[in-house]
Amino acid sequence: MNTIPSIFNDSIIPYTAVGSKERLSSTGISAVILSKGGHSRKAIFQEIENTGFDNVISIESAAPHYDIEELARRFPFVRFILPEKEINIGEQINLAASDIDSPLFFVLRSDMKIIAGGNARRMAERLIADGETQQSKDKKTGFKRLCTVPIIMNSNYEILPTLISPVTKRRKLRTSFFDPQQESQLSLYPFDGIGIYDRHRFIQIGGFDPAINKLYWQLMDFGFRSFLWGEEIALSLQLKICYDGEMPAEDYTVDENYRRFFLKNLAPVFRREYAHIPYYRFPAYFKNSGEDFLCAWEHFKAGRNWVTMNKHKWKCDGASVIKRFDQNAGESN
Repeated sequence: MNTIPSIFNDSIIPYTAVGSKERLSSTGISAVILSKGGHSRKAIFQEIENTGFDNVISIESAAPHYDIEELARRFPFVRFILPEKEINIGEQINLAASDIDSPLFFVLRSDMKIIAGGNARRMAERLIADGETQQSKDKKTGFKRLCTVPIIMNSNYEILPTLISPVTKRRKLRTSFFDPQQESQLSLYPFDGIGIYDRHRFIQIGGFDPAINKLYWQLMDFGFRSFLWGEEIALSLQLKICYDGEMPAEDYTVDENYRRFFLKNLAPVFRREYAHIPYYRFPAYFKNSGEDFLCAWEHFKAGRNWVTMNKHKWKCDGASVIKRFDQNAGESN
């Protein structure tokens, strides 16, 4: 297992930027567009301009781009980020969070369009916490939660089951997908990474793990860690997004990505004020890892060291996270 980043900036890779970083507005929220190859971005850039976000960032692939200069001239308010190498979705979102200044940022795909939610100022105002401001570590953000997810529809405007709940079956962790129904329903993670993130909270929890290459386990790691560390991911009924393209397929394969997720989220034992991975968990991990002894031990030790480094950030254990979703589901029915 690669070394787990101890701080957010550990995972940021070098990049080139084309275009302006000048603020268009001062609403408190910027837009991040994850570019999808072969899909025209002109429509979403025009829509984003009308919505009035502070900044607009488009994260590109590392492949040669022959239309960037033209797009930069046509849409001077967009800042195009070109990583030096191909990076996964989590790394793209991390990179965007490192480049913007707004307290909130809205992650979208280039084959999406916003069909409800109001302008950027209205979106930001809706996410301001009621009453006393909530606190992330030692800095008050004033916003409700780490991530707010929208209702997502297909190209026929049919609502998709994009809220996620963790469930256990025969002592194995699975996920269940269900339709959005009530305001502030919990979701284990933002489907496809789409949502409005509180930038400070996002950085405080370390963002996405760049070494988890499969999107499903990368999102699972981000979501579980968020809830384990006292954060929340929940629905806004006022936000509605439409996919123009095909929905992404989920890859649930249990491999080294799952093992990394397991060590960071399910293996730790929480004891009131801190978490740790006890040594007695190694035999079972080794038996199920499919790795040789030395490789399994090195991965186990790296996970254990990471948990020890962050031990006071835990607010509960994995079983408590699952129980919370069970209770939330009961209240929704």
